[in-house]
Amino acid sequence: MPAAGRAGLREAATGAARALLSPTGVAGAAVEATWMALHLGLYPLGLLGSRDSTARDGYGLRDLTPSQRGLAVQDVEAAHTPILLVHGMVDNRSIFTVLRRGLVRRGFGRIETINYPILTGDIRVAAARLGDEVERIAAETGYERIHVIGHSMGGLIARYYVTRLGGDARVHTLVTLGTPHHGSYLAYAWGNQLTRQLRPGSGLLTELAQPVRDCRTRFIVYSSDLDQVVVPHQNAALRHDDLDVRNVVLHGVGHMSLPITRTVVKGISEALAHLDTSGATVTPGVSPIVHAPRSRDGSAHA
Repeated sequence: MPAAGRAGLREAATGAARALLSPTGVAGAAVEATWMALHLGLYPLGLLGSRDSTARDGYGLRDLTPSQRGLAVQDVEAAHTPILLVHGMVDNRSIFTVLRRGLVRRGFGRIETINYPILTGDIRVAAARLGDEVERIAAETGYERIHVIGHSMGGLIARYYVTRLGGDARVHTLVTLGTPHHGSYLAYAWGNQLTRQLRPGSGLLTELAQPVRDCRTRFIVYSSDLDQVVVPHQNAALRHDDLDVRNVVLHGVGHMSLPITRTVVKGISEALAHLDTSGATVTPGVSPIVHAPRSRDGSAHA
């Protein structure tokens, strides 16, 4: 490890210790440990199948909860825009169990989760495969643009797809949770090709720092001062002059706990419920929304 890396690790360790010893840090560490134990139990279930979908193709408004009904009535387009969840390294879709449930409870009707190979060796290759999944979802749903939420390295895969492979034409909003946008010194602990791409100043991160022309995707980036994987935690914030980025810094939330934190679930839901006027996710005439016939009791079904 270069001297700068060793110095960065020492500085990050000092900052992490200060965060951990705070009241919010102690509480956050307890939540992180509890969720890690639960996640280990859920992990095998996440290995069943390469993808899963929560698709609400039809429902009566009376069958929905108040929050679901509110989004469906207020903005049908936002409620039905597909959301794709992308997990991090050596993980699977089970990391999104709580987030996925929270999005459904708040009225979002189609949520997709995928597993990419645990032994993925190149973020560029994974990004191209992600593009194939996005194209599949667009073809199946009729929505020309979708939302993507990436945890840890999953956010970096999605960012590469959006900014280097033209994915901004397909992705309206990219949300990243604890993603090492500027690398992590922890990646020096391993020497394979993938972890080398996650080191600060790597060839991949240098490529991602290059100018991006007319990117249509909006970025919402969550980081936390208690992130024990992105070292230093400031590297999980995204700094790029050409991108529309909103950085959200949390306190006392561990790396694995980001997808289950109430503030995160609520913030994502609010952001995805409000589509900007210049970034509609469907083209007029392509929208899959149709008027369904009424049942005998007069209730409308969609």
